[in-house]
Amino acid sequence: MTEPAKAGANAVGHRNPVLAVLTAISDMFSQKGQLAPIGPDERLDGKTALVTGANTGLGKAVAVDLAQRGAFVYMACRSGHPEAGEEVKILSGSQLVEMLPVDLSDLESAADLCDLLKSNGRPLDIAIFNAGLMPARTRCGPQGFEVMFTVHFLASRLIVDRLLADGVIVPSAEDGKRPRIVFVSSESHQSAKPIDFEKFGEVVEYGVTDGVAEYGRTKLHLCTYATELAKRLNANKDVVVSVHSLCPGPIASDIAREAPGWVKPILGPLMKLTFRAPEKAADPVILLAAGKAMEGRNGVYLHMMREKSVSDLAANDDNGRELWNRSAELVAPYVS
Repeated sequence: MTEPAKAGANAVGHRNPVLAVLTAISDMFSQKGQLAPIGPDERLDGKTALVTGANTGLGKAVAVDLAQRGAFVYMACRSGHPEAGEEVKILSGSQLVEMLPVDLSDLESAADLCDLLKSNGRPLDIAIFNAGLMPARTRCGPQGFEVMFTVHFLASRLIVDRLLADGVIVPSAEDGKRPRIVFVSSESHQSAKPIDFEKFGEVVEYGVTDGVAEYGRTKLHLCTYATELAKRLNANKDVVVSVHSLCPGPIASDIAREAPGWVKPILGPLMKLTFRAPEKAADPVILLAAGKAMEGRNGVYLHMMREKSVSDLAANDDNGRELWNRSAELVAPYVS
């Protein structure tokens, strides 16, 4: 396999909505180092997968693909019950689909999801943390944390801690039995400013013009966490839990549903015309979560179907340790 591309933002970066869209369009035409998607013959019969944010867009496309391959799929969603689950059953031709309620902006709700998964007694082979949003302005969840910070990172940290502690994810060095954890992140983390650990977890005020920058910062939290988790779970020679992250590229989805009214008539048609369908954007997610080519590998980051390095900030050991320790304090009340 070729060496991963170096870290760094593509095109002009993600400092504001206009630059982010231009960068996304530029990414669409980059064909360097493209990996092949997995074929339909790569089955997942007998496997169990969890997908968050699976009621629409990318998460729904991923759920359909996994179910088509024979996996039992948990769709963890705040809304869309039960319609989204029934549609996934129809599209995949599989009845092995179950919807679980969760609001990932609420750490209590995330803990309740973990209780459900534990009580179901079905170990997870695949956990895909896909849920994402980009509000038009600062909004806080029930615990007082900003919602992007919570949904993109903090709830994921909580859930992973619980799944490992509860034995829902069981480490194994055996090929075919090694669990995989996949975080859907964003290339916008490459443009993000360093995490301010002195104000870690404090609410940052943002609006329409600087919301993209804050989105990228929360994705930097996620990529830093994914990198540190990959190291800690596989401190010895053997890989016992594969941890990966990715940017799926520009997707024609509803992530900009909270954009101002004057932007939607422009942004909506532009996204539909130039961005990829969720079914195509799902390719790198499925490759990391189920592809035989990724068996035994750890800490891979994909930008669409191109292997790349996370940003220098996300890869920094000191940042990883600091993020780990500070976030552990925030989620501790909901893990025990």
